[in-house]
Amino acid sequence: MTQPDKDNIDSIHMEGGIKDQHDTVAATTAATPGDSGKEVSDPIAAIKTKSGRDKAAQFLKQVDHQVTITPADNARVLRRIDLRILPLLLFTYCLQSLDKTTLSYASVFGLIEDTNLKGDQFSWLGSVVYVAQLVFQPLIAYLLVRFPIGKFSATMVFCWGAVLCCMTAARNFGGLMATRLLLGSFEASVAPTFVAVVQMWYRRREQTTRNAAWYAMLGVVNMLGSLLTYGLGHIKSTLHPYQIIFLFCGAITVAFSVVMFLFMPDSPVEAKFLNDEDKIIAIERLRMNQMGIGSGVWKWDHVRESLLDPKTWLWFSLMFIISIPSGGISTFGPLIIESFGFDSFTTILFNIPFGAVQMVATLGGAWLADRFRMKSPVLLLLCLPPIAGCSILLSVGRSPGDRAVLLAGYYIISFYPGISPLIYSWSGQNTAGDTKRKVTTAMLFIGQSAGNIVGPLLFRPSERPYYTRGLTANLALFAALAVLIAVGMLWIRILNGRQANKRRAMGKAEHIQDASMADRRKVGTQEEQEGLGEKAFDDVTDLKNEDFIYVY
Repeated sequence: MTQPDKDNIDSIHMEGGIKDQHDTVAATTAATPGDSGKEVSDPIAAIKTKSGRDKAAQFLKQVDHQVTITPADNARVLRRIDLRILPLLLFTYCLQSLDKTTLSYASVFGLIEDTNLKGDQFSWLGSVVYVAQLVFQPLIAYLLVRFPIGKFSATMVFCWGAVLCCMTAARNFGGLMATRLLLGSFEASVAPTFVAVVQMWYRRREQTTRNAAWYAMLGVVNMLGSLLTYGLGHIKSTLHPYQIIFLFCGAITVAFSVVMFLFMPDSPVEAKFLNDEDKIIAIERLRMNQMGIGSGVWKWDHVRESLLDPKTWLWFSLMFIISIPSGGISTFGPLIIESFGFDSFTTILFNIPFGAVQMVATLGGAWLADRFRMKSPVLLLLCLPPIAGCSILLSVGRSPGDRAVLLAGYYIISFYPGISPLIYSWSGQNTAGDTKRKVTTAMLFIGQSAGNIVGPLLFRPSERPYYTRGLTANLALFAALAVLIAVGMLWIRILNGRQANKRRAMGKAEHIQDASMADRRKVGTQEEQEGLGEKAFDDVTDLKNEDFIYVY
């Protein structure tokens, strides 16, 4: 790589790494002899023979030249990463969301009557997916550490698509329960995998918008999915409309799993769409995350620290609370609209604006969090519309003249999906260490799964049109969520104080800037930033790295 003129560069050289400084980033990496005393000519092969350290650290030890990374280099590589990684995440999550919500669409096309569902059976069909996801989260955490993430995700996509196709043959509650249980088992990997992928490829400043991008597919599904099922519901066939929905969505998912297998890389180190120089840039630009990209080694001390870390239980509680209304509304949403006095096809069409508001709230919340570099105040802001929406649905009658107000209340409830991706990012950006990240993410999704189990059970078809119990519970939960977010802000402040005390005791600068969250032009001087990033690729946890800065 051609180096820029030295007069225009303020380079900072570190052992095996880089540091942000004004407009230019410099990386100094040197060849290191292998275990046999000879230099390793194949970095990838060398990585596969080692264990215990992050893949990035092992890769960088094999580089035999100095690399200077300019802002243009960083922007170019980031653009290439976005063009390859984001489309795969977006389309896969769109399929997963569509496949999971086919049940709610099927409910307005005669599924309940044709399969003779009684009492809480339909509610349990909504919850059982999350029972499976809850049970399988610990296994998913282990598999994400031990197996190549690209191949693993492609396999899971194929499996859940095949199961959805088989759901077409279900004729009763037992058959539907069995297929929904299997569907949840394979879908359990999707969101944890995507959180891990974003952590592996993006700086902390970039993670919020990328997590929001794939999560915003929920809104796309509620719009396009409603139109899709509206069209499929009009097909004249020997199959019931809901069976056509299951078969069509499952077949698309199976086909896309092949695309995932061929094009989803396992890590920046193994990415075929990057040349060797770009791989170095892709890795080095993540140094100030202080998180690494992945070690491939399961570490029980990380597991123990994760379970004893109060932050883990904060993320768990936040996801549990937000997922209760999420699970209930996603399952019963079309039925709630239908209870306003609309027929099946009109109900599906009126569900489209719900998806549009979801997408605006998710992307808008991420934009605000990125602009102000804080997630917690935006989370508090996003709690307000659902509180207002639940209040409207509880206080307004169900006469034909109330439909406009009821729809408005229902639509502003749909701001709640913007909350979950911000919690993903808040958790991910405050946790370091490969195994600890995966275990913490597993705990987060155990909370999400538990909440999604409870959510549909708060609603019953027999309680239409008011659904008082479910809406009252949701109102209380959104208020409790706001209180917990405030507690989290206080705890982050305490943790940063402890980190500053550690640095002072070690003779380091007490107050440092977080280069992973700041613009490069605003990063501090060399003296202020000296020594940062030394443990970035050592696969140490956030509590063991005094340079780790927690973010609000």
